[in-house]
Amino acid sequence: MPTQLRRRPVPGQPLLAAAGALVLVMVMVLIPGGAPSASTFSTLRQPGEVPSVAGHRGDLRGGPENTLPALQAVLDSSAEFVETDVQLTADGVPVLMHDWTLDRTTDGTGPVWAATWDEISELDAGSWAGSEYAGLSVPHLPAFLGILKPSDKHAIIELKGSWTAEQVAIVTTLIQEWELSQRVVLASFDLMTLQAAQSVAPTIERVIISREVNGDPAVLAEACGAIGIVTSISFVQRFPEVVDRIHAAGLGVMLYTLNDEGSWSEAISLGVDGIITDTPADLGSWARDQ
Repeated sequence: MPTQLRRRPVPGQPLLAAAGALVLVMVMVLIPGGAPSASTFSTLRQPGEVPSVAGHRGDLRGGPENTLPALQAVLDSSAEFVETDVQLTADGVPVLMHDWTLDRTTDGTGPVWAATWDEISELDAGSWAGSEYAGLSVPHLPAFLGILKPSDKHAIIELKGSWTAEQVAIVTTLIQEWELSQRVVLASFDLMTLQAAQSVAPTIERVIISREVNGDPAVLAEACGAIGIVTSISFVQRFPEVVDRIHAAGLGVMLYTLNDEGSWSEAISLGVDGIITDTPADLGSWARDQ
């Protein structure tokens, strides 16, 4: 991608999807005339053209997911995007964490939303991935924005769960303070969260994550001012015509999470605009040889 894709539980609590609700797919959509001039999908790909690369929770060759070394590894690579997840702590600090609980990736236990930042900042977020990573901490959002700022990369920040406008404003205010509004895309499975983002920070681009894209993609994107849709390769494998349908609506398409040459080749043949991968450096190197 060139240049720069209610219920009110506390972010971090599992979202119980209502009937007909979308499941996150990471596809990015460009609404003609509705996005800033430096858009995530300023150029839609044709079959055979190499898509943009996004590092999923960083580059796992550089460190454990959503830690600063893994994220920095993407910033040091040829990938255009780094993707990460954000949740709020009990005291309203945005932290980088994918799971609803602390158990898998730290030496802590319990929900992210039930712990304070002081408590989370003391946890070991590296040992689970190897002794060489012992002592790594869970980053908060300002730490990530601090390494993103001097780079030339863009970030996809997924807001986990369902957020109110006041909660989204915590994140968007930080993005604006770091002068990164044109280099960050907010993503969510939850349309109401994206609508909240649109209301508090309309100039920060938004993308819908959904495993399936039913109906008119343009209508879906217009509901929250999204510039893109992120979706799974399994969906486009079953319905390859969906890529053309989304493109016909002026929208871009990104697939997650592709980690082998076979799926990369298939994505290129489909003409998708971006690929999310755990190994962006490997994908970037492979893509240069195509």
